[in-house]
Amino acid sequence: MPRLDSIHSAVKNALVKDGWLITADPYKIRYEEITLYADLAAEKPIVAMRSGQKILVEVKSLVGLSKLQDLKEALGQYDIYFYLMQETEPERKLYVAVSETAYKDFFNRKAIQLIINRHRLPLIVVDIDTEEIVTWIN
Repeated sequence: MPRLDSIHSAVKNALVKDGWLITADPYKIRYEEITLYADLAAEKPIVAMRSGQKILVEVKSLVGLSKLQDLKEALGQYDIYFYLMQETEPERKLYVAVSETAYKDFFNRKAIQLIINRHRLPLIVVDIDTEEIVTWIN
């Protein structure tokens, strides 16, 4: 089982507050001989605004010694999950969840914006203190 990021519970609670139903924690991705674990799977109930939507969320605290190294690992992990999800459950959209602090301090840098925009990395930005989603970036 994967080790949870320090902001895992706050992201999970923020998704629930936003009307998402957590369907797996963690979510097992199995393809051929490979088994991996993404942090959370969630679905929007039928009565909600985004009804029928399914998402997979990888939570990233970005608290390592090098945030750039953390981003490199997150992008690689995102790519692997994305390619396997395209084969196994293509209707589920994959996001990376980060704290609002990490987004403001790191993701707003021009070079980092260039990287995530070119990579088309979907993000969920969460206020860790209030456990609320600040923004979805698709």
